Amino acid sequence: MADLQNLARQRQIIMNANDLYTTAHLFVAAVRVLDHRDGAPPSIESVCRLLDYSDEKGSYLLNRFKEQGIVDTVKSGFSDRIVVGNHLAIEELPKDTEESRLEQELKKFKQGKGVMKEKVASIKAQHDQKKQSLFAEIEKKLKQKMEKK
Repeated sequence: MADLQNLARQRQIIMNANDLYTTAHLFVAAVRVLDHRDGAPPSIESVCRLLDYSDEKGSYLLNRFKEQGIVDTVKSGFSDRIVVGNHLAIEELPKDTEESRLEQELKKFKQGKGVMKEKVASIKAQHDQKKQSLFAEIEKKLKQKMEKK
């Protein structure tokens, strides 16, 4: 039973891999499966549907893999069809998790937010200190006036 749970956990880790290397393998495998099943090169929409990707993500990956020569497109009557190009080029892709620009921008934003919080805290501390000194000054003047009477 524990082996089955470990296997399921490993499968979940593999399926959630977000690196370009794994994604390229999945993309090419989807192209091959659809080509075999349908008897014709698939469209980007059918690849996205099989992999549960949005059309935007699929188009992005298609363009990226076309640049690498991993896949190519063939013009047909109604839409472009995808064929596997140099599948060995996948091995040249980085195998580590790629950090997207959105994640990078989010980190920069969070760092900037932390800096802003520090600035606000220092301004608040200065304001509190000025307030204390003002109250101390007012209290001192009141005591002086009370002593004169």
